[in-house]
Amino acid sequence: MKNKNINKNKQKEQNKKKSAREKRVNYKNKIDKRESMFSNIESNNTNIKVKKKMNIRNLNKAKVLFAIALLIAVLIYITVAVYNLIKNPTDTVVVKEGKISEEETVNGYIIRDETVIKGENYKNGMMQIKSEGEKVANGDPIFRYYSSGEEDLKKKIADLDVKIQQAMEENNEDLFSTDTKLLDTQISETLDKVYDLNDVQKIKEYKKNISEYVTKKAKIAGELSPSGSYLKKLIDERSGYENELNSGAEYINATKSGIVSYKVDGLEETLTPNDFSKINKEFLENLNLKTGQIVSTSSESGKIVNNFIAYIACVSKSEEANMAEIGDKVKIVLPSSNEVDAKIEYIIKEDNNEVTIVFSINEGIDELLSYRKTTFDIIWWDAEGYKVPNSCIITENDLNYVIRTRAGYLDKVLVKVKKKTDTYSVVTNYSTSEIKDLDVDSRVSTSIILYDELILKPSEEQIKDVT
Repeated sequence: MKNKNINKNKQKEQNKKKSAREKRVNYKNKIDKRESMFSNIESNNTNIKVKKKMNIRNLNKAKVLFAIALLIAVLIYITVAVYNLIKNPTDTVVVKEGKISEEETVNGYIIRDETVIKGENYKNGMMQIKSEGEKVANGDPIFRYYSSGEEDLKKKIADLDVKIQQAMEENNEDLFSTDTKLLDTQISETLDKVYDLNDVQKIKEYKKNISEYVTKKAKIAGELSPSGSYLKKLIDERSGYENELNSGAEYINATKSGIVSYKVDGLEETLTPNDFSKINKEFLENLNLKTGQIVSTSSESGKIVNNFIAYIACVSKSEEANMAEIGDKVKIVLPSSNEVDAKIEYIIKEDNNEVTIVFSINEGIDELLSYRKTTFDIIWWDAEGYKVPNSCIITENDLNYVIRTRAGYLDKVLVKVKKKTDTYSVVTNYSTSEIKDLDVDSRVSTSIILYDELILKPSEEQIKDVT
């Protein structure tokens, strides 16, 4: 019985050991399988990475080859383009609206219809009544000469004005009438205007008005003052000096209408429009005038200048001057840069292809009062339209053409040259009737428009391509 129990226990021990061994074996198998699985996964990952690296290398190699091919293609294109550019230059210009003109700068002598006015008391000095360049009518006072002892009389009148003003302020207000109050208002308003002025002539005019208002006010107050009063005596004394001053002054009036000028140079009777036949190169040079010199203001005389017309004489040897004719219209640019219309009145042929020309102008006359000789520009002609460089134009059988390029295609276009300078031309299209009279190839275009692209200096090959 006891042995049986021992055997049973041994059997249980063996079974436990066997079970433990089996478990260890199973656990080991599981670990081996898991390690094998991980190993396979790593191997797969490694293969994938290798494949990716190979793909990246292949892609980079393809990119490099493509870049090299592209660079080679660009170099080939540039080489061909440079070769073609050298062989057939394709510089172009776009058609635009523009203006061209033929101008010439010359020295001009100013000729005016002018009358010098001078009085008897010119040695006393003069006071301008009308300012330089101001228009006047016949009979208007222009200036006056000072009377002898005028400065002393003016000082006495000024001193009396101070005394009169003080006496008026001290006097009874009953002496003042509605008229004096009105004069006070006028004086105040005139003073307000003077404060905002920069015009010297206007300031002088207002100052004169104020002086007149004060004088009128004093006279009214004097009339209202009792006979024999101090204020009355002062006003009577002032009136005496004023009468003496006015009676000794010599006023000079305009003998005709025109522009007033005090720029008197003594050539008023020499450079006249009465006879242009004597005005030639030698005559003008013998005047010995300096270009641009300002004529000084006279303190003895003035003059009335015709404000409707003046003349400019000059000497030129240009082609335009030699081709000019009496009656031709041109434009003149004055020293102030103002552009005025002019007309050729007289032409004298000189030696060495020179000509003396006399122009007439009707504008800007007042701008030239300070000059007798000055520089100005003659615009012989000007033209507006399609402005193109002369290098675009080709001439065949007395007809002018341009080569137009559109989307790489060249086209020969007939154009009409209106005017031309050394560098540019103004062109237009022929009319339908004009084209009918011309022997023009039917393949040639006859219309140029704004913003067309033209070939500069077209080559013989380009011209042949469109012929």
